[in-house]
Amino acid sequence: MNFDIPARTEAFRTGIADFVAREILPLEADRASYDAYGNIALPLLETLRAKARAAGLWCLQLKPETGGAGLSKVEMAVCYEEMNRSIFGPVVFNSAAPDDGNMMVLEALGTAEQKQKWLQPIVEGKVRSAFAMTEPHPGGGSDPSMIMTSAERRGDKYVVSGRKWFITGAGEASHFILVARTSDDPRRGLSALLFHREQPGWRILRRIEIMGPEEHGGHCELEFDGLEVPVEDVLAGEGSGLKVTQVRLGPARLTHCMRWLGLSKRCIEIARAYAAERHGFGKLLADRESIQLMLGDLAMRIEIGRLLVMKAAWELDRGGFARKEVSMAKVQVASVLHDAADVAIQINGARGYSKDTVLEWIYRYARQARLVDGADEVHKMVLNRFLNEEATGFWRWNVEAGETGHAGKR
Repeated sequence: MNFDIPARTEAFRTGIADFVAREILPLEADRASYDAYGNIALPLLETLRAKARAAGLWCLQLKPETGGAGLSKVEMAVCYEEMNRSIFGPVVFNSAAPDDGNMMVLEALGTAEQKQKWLQPIVEGKVRSAFAMTEPHPGGGSDPSMIMTSAERRGDKYVVSGRKWFITGAGEASHFILVARTSDDPRRGLSALLFHREQPGWRILRRIEIMGPEEHGGHCELEFDGLEVPVEDVLAGEGSGLKVTQVRLGPARLTHCMRWLGLSKRCIEIARAYAAERHGFGKLLADRESIQLMLGDLAMRIEIGRLLVMKAAWELDRGGFARKEVSMAKVQVASVLHDAADVAIQINGARGYSKDTVLEWIYRYARQARLVDGADEVHKMVLNRFLNEEATGFWRWNVEAGETGHAGKR
């Protein structure tokens, strides 16, 4: 890989960095900036979103014809990391989950009519969205083959019955992508259906309380009892539900990692600033070897995460699926985010455990990183499967086309 980034990418990165520093970071210290669930208050969010649009920093990840800047996945890695220097950042630029992944999958697989009806309102910031796949036991979670919610075709519509839970953003969403079973076929038994919150036949049973701060709309449990979805609102056609989940979840896992790297770096930033000013027993914390070891180790592990993310992004950009690369990045970055928050709190002492900094917010948020979009153990099983299939080829190098010589031959 060439690790140089194009000048236009650097221009976006610096623009985002300046916007975050000037418009967003100062708001974190004001409790009035937060809603009841620990996220940015919606009226304030709308003001910042208008400023992001005016600055040309809106939906950069989408194609120009959709309303974005056409960033590649590698470019997204650079920009998303910068956005999440602030805990409020990604949603301001319309690059936060779940809307981010939903927009990209609708852009990739939707018909022209579906894009106009379901995608454009999200792009324009008029509505929020949710992706409804995970189910309570014994239904599907990380294993979509276990999905039990059914969508039975009756004439020109599907009738949906079942339950979903931990559906991120459902409380504020208007547009939903629902993965349901339309047949018992092991490969083509799932379909992705599009529906609006005002359609009858479903309801939110509860907003599930969680340990950490919540995305807008929370994490909800849904019940379907007769929801009717017209045939034209099936994404990518009947039986393509597994394809939809693969197209959506792979890049979405990686964009989580991109954002988490920004939060990890923010933890180090806060820790270093405090260590540089706090004296104890006649010595600055920053001058103590134990502190230096903590911060040096974290800096290295964050950089390892960045390299894994970049390799996965590069693989996606060149047309690969990057399943192995995304799994490695997901495990590494989720772990380092949690540890970065933990170490930063330790260095800050009681101050870090208080709400005087955003460290406690990040710490509560970070624990879910090892669970969302597949638990660590699931991704390690995926990696072991690749290892069994590829053996030493697991670590193969990609060879440029046309290269036939022997390195080092004299």
